[in-house]
Amino acid sequence: MSFNSVCEQKNNEKNAKSSKNSNTIKIPLILPESLGSSEFRNDYCIKYACIAGGMYRGIASKELVIALANARLMGFLGTGGRTLNDIEQDIIYIQNSLTDGQAYGLNLVANLDSPEAELALVELYLNYNIRCVEAAAFIRITPALVLYRLQGIYKDQHGAVRTKNKIIAKLSRPEVANHFLSPAPMHFVQQLFALGKITPEQVELSQFIFMCDDICVEADSGGHTDRGQPAVLLPAIQTLRDQKVLEHNFAQTPRVGLGGGIGTPNSAAAAFMMGADFILTGSINQCTVEAGTSDLVKRMLQDINVQDTDYAPAGDMFESGAKVQVLKKGVFFAARANKLFQLYQQYDSLDTLPEKIQTQLQHKYFNASFDDIWAQTKQYLLNANRSQDIKRAEQDDKYKMARVFRWYFAYSMKLAFTGSEQARVNFQIHTGPALGAFNQWVKGTELEHWQNRHVDQIAEKLMQSTAALLNTRTQQLLTLNHVAEKKQR
Repeated sequence: MSFNSVCEQKNNEKNAKSSKNSNTIKIPLILPESLGSSEFRNDYCIKYACIAGGMYRGIASKELVIALANARLMGFLGTGGRTLNDIEQDIIYIQNSLTDGQAYGLNLVANLDSPEAELALVELYLNYNIRCVEAAAFIRITPALVLYRLQGIYKDQHGAVRTKNKIIAKLSRPEVANHFLSPAPMHFVQQLFALGKITPEQVELSQFIFMCDDICVEADSGGHTDRGQPAVLLPAIQTLRDQKVLEHNFAQTPRVGLGGGIGTPNSAAAAFMMGADFILTGSINQCTVEAGTSDLVKRMLQDINVQDTDYAPAGDMFESGAKVQVLKKGVFFAARANKLFQLYQQYDSLDTLPEKIQTQLQHKYFNASFDDIWAQTKQYLLNANRSQDIKRAEQDDKYKMARVFRWYFAYSMKLAFTGSEQARVNFQIHTGPALGAFNQWVKGTELEHWQNRHVDQIAEKLMQSTAALLNTRTQQLLTLNHVAEKKQR
């Protein structure tokens, strides 16, 4: 008997039992497979409209991606902050492990400092026929995104323009959504054509398709965040999507899903009730067996509550004041990172810092001298072919101070991955309150301890429980209405 047939049989049995209560209205059960957009599930060949987002430096690991794929779900490999070689090795491992066409994707993080590196990553994806990316941290369309989108563009048997390469844009601003809900910018299309990277046919078809297949509205989440409110953001971008579909009349209609803050059936149910076509989980997957971080970090995360996170400057966008949401409980990172940003705003160079503060930073925060840190930073920039940044730092003392302070963010991230107990006060751990809510939900169950948490089982439990919750609430509302109507007769 098929999975759907089993579910239908269970529905009929439960409906038959419920009919014995004269105040109960018999309604079809909501199945977890029916939540969200059926087109979304069909396009990606997945069981549920629930995907797992890519997490920085391979926290969303190859093992996490494979576990989800084998459960007929989809996750994205975390590629931010990693070398091309490491990413390539993970792609090879994933493709050798998944031979039955299972769904998976790779994260593609905008690289404002080095567009060339972003383009090299896209070309790697194209070489390995990666058919789906999660585009994150983009504030505008880039040539690399356009190249990925247009490779494999074609007309189907009905003359509609389609593309083999799918983009799920993860964003939190309507102006960014507007870019993705438009055709590829023609000046980038022409630029890529002039470089011989796309064909005349691809140039022609480029203006008949949106830059994304789907949008994930990112509310207040772990890691980089604009602290968006889901009840405000989701409807706004749904409305924008509807306007753009009417304006362009393309064959496709991008789906709009929701991520950020989703860790319990209540939050997932709220997302679907607001019309989300799919949900995306993040923080709750970081505290699983498959997550690519240290055991110590997982032990720290399994006990947090919803109030145990804080906001700190984002290391990769330090000067702009962009924020990441991080673990607060048991660490000093957030307080120290915010102190560094305050000092950057207040002083013009490392030399102008008061002597007491210089000592505090080098001995307590960094465990290294400013000179040693600059030497490491200089070598890193040389290896990344960014000699212009070295030249700028040597001419601009404030910029040099920013580069030295940025070092702390990379250092604190590495410490968390290493998992040294002696260094835990400096751990930078990206996470959001969704994990705290999840911890409270599973407290007292076998999932209380991270060693028992597997990413595919968490997704299964979340979707099954969300459907059960919606069934209960719907039945309660209908029964109350039925009782009220009987009293009025």
